[in-house]
Amino acid sequence: MSTFALDFEKPLLELEAKLVELKRHAAIGAGDGDGASLDGEIRRLERRCAKLTQEIFAELSRWQMVQLSRHPNRPYMLDYVQRLFTDWLELHGDRAFADDQALVGGLARFDGEPVMILGQQKGRSTKENLLRSFGMPRPEGYRKALRLMKLAERFDRPVIAFIDTPGAYPGIDAEERGQAEAIAACLEEMAALRVPVLSIVIGEGGSGGALAIGVCNRLLMLQYSWYSVISPESCAAILYRDSKKGEKAAEALKLTSRDAFENGIVDELIEEAPGGAHRDWEATAPRCASTCASSARCRPSRWCRTATTSSARSDRSRIRKPRSRKASRRGAGRRIEASGTRTCSWPARTAGPSLPWRGTAPA
Repeated sequence: MSTFALDFEKPLLELEAKLVELKRHAAIGAGDGDGASLDGEIRRLERRCAKLTQEIFAELSRWQMVQLSRHPNRPYMLDYVQRLFTDWLELHGDRAFADDQALVGGLARFDGEPVMILGQQKGRSTKENLLRSFGMPRPEGYRKALRLMKLAERFDRPVIAFIDTPGAYPGIDAEERGQAEAIAACLEEMAALRVPVLSIVIGEGGSGGALAIGVCNRLLMLQYSWYSVISPESCAAILYRDSKKGEKAAEALKLTSRDAFENGIVDELIEEAPGGAHRDWEATAPRCASTCASSARCRPSRWCRTATTSSARSDRSRIRKPRSRKASRRGAGRRIEASGTRTCSWPARTAGPSLPWRGTAPA
């Protein structure tokens, strides 16, 4: 993992480097006879680190939060899959053109419950970023996502989507293959899905590329993520004719998780580890898991199931197995509406007690 650091993080990293060096000296026995003084200095530096972390990250600007969401050491979709889910099986391809590596999906279990997982995936190295288009899906990626969501609906599996993209891929080849149509189809179909959908913004949530898997029953955001109709740089290029004015555009867009929560766009926020998810993956992942579980009323097993009556099932069976070819032609254009419907058990948006800062949102 790289040692990349943002400008406002550098004072904290320098102090932590001194603390690590002091602990190393204490471990190898340097300065025998001064063990008590070394321990006292270590405790003093630890308190300074904790205080400085709180001071730096308590008053971040919107632009600084955007920078944090793009941190190269931040956990990506597959990192959360590895820590939150079991029996992960990736599914590939849109069955029409290709397999887009920028959008990953597959089957898994969350706390024992079978679910369908979707999400944009960025790369760690230059080679992997080129393979995954820096987390910007092409039309075949969104068609793959749509195929998997329809598969989840057929087998009655809830869908969990991880959003982390600056936007859909803007290349000519993507436009030629129908980028806008692919996103629009996802929006239309997700609005009519008959299984619960939970979307989580874990980093960047830019434009229609994010919204294409963001039509959901419950929308969650990590503390240092953003969600907007356009990225700050693109907004600055349009409004101010200068993409370098992204900081000014970020303030105008009000795109942070706190802004989205206060405006009623997001149902719940997920507190990250002190200093951001990139500083402690193992502390952030359990918080994400517990919030996901609480969003389904404490256990995902309460996610809705089919409530179809026996008469509706018999109607479906007659359509699927017509008695004659003529009956098959008549039934091909007929849509059977089940008398029993699926009802979602997602709770209403409330500022519950699960996190101490809920209702006011983290700084």
